[in-house]
Amino acid sequence: MKKIYIGTSWKMNKTLADALLYCEQLRTFYPENLKKQIQPFVIPPFTCVREVSDYIQRHNLNCLTGVQNMHFEDSGAFTGEISPIMAKDTGAKLVEMGHSERREFFGETDMTVNKKVHAALKHQLTPLVCIGDSAQEKAWGVSHEAVVKQMKIALHGVDKTQVEQVIIAYEPIWAIGEHGVPATPEEAESIHHRLRLALTEMYGTEIANKIILLYGGSVNLENSTLLITQPNIDGLFIGRSAWQAKGFCNILSAINQQS
Repeated sequence: MKKIYIGTSWKMNKTLADALLYCEQLRTFYPENLKKQIQPFVIPPFTCVREVSDYIQRHNLNCLTGVQNMHFEDSGAFTGEISPIMAKDTGAKLVEMGHSERREFFGETDMTVNKKVHAALKHQLTPLVCIGDSAQEKAWGVSHEAVVKQMKIALHGVDKTQVEQVIIAYEPIWAIGEHGVPATPEEAESIHHRLRLALTEMYGTEIANKIILLYGGSVNLENSTLLITQPNIDGLFIGRSAWQAKGFCNILSAINQQS
């Protein structure tokens, strides 16, 4: 059965003490009888990943951890960067890449995302590739073309034997952040449907249907169940609504009851 991935990235928030408190609260509020097809995940800052991974493992919580970025080289003179080997060493299983904030502020490009996808797969890490359209692209009516282009470049050179390991997260730039406006379930499904069609053209129907497509952008308790019931939305990538463990667990519980 296809897994439903429900997760959150903490961005540049939480000290180690904050992170461990989150873990304790996650353990306290974790939904009873969470269905096996639901796969929670959290992506802390680099300073907390190892400790969060260790806590989750020690307490047998069904929750993956990830890192928020990664260089595509295994080692070298790249001051301030983290290699795939280092990311794996923290206990992380996922690598977030291509987030619009990385693209806007730190020079991330479609080409570097593609290199990171290949580097992650080489080291048995799961690439979580973020793609999204801007408000201007939405106004121009080219959202579908914009996100399909980003996805196709990210997956360039990834063959049929590997692509099922990649997760794609559609995060409209206009929906992200404190003042973001969430996509309606219909808007999100329209984009996800187009992404699925593109994946079908690239890899065939059987493989395309196995690839996980997440929606992220102002996801909250109220809209989470409406979004997750859309045919081509396989999970949710949540922001501030999941930055407190109880909020995250409330969303997990709601989806558990819905699925």
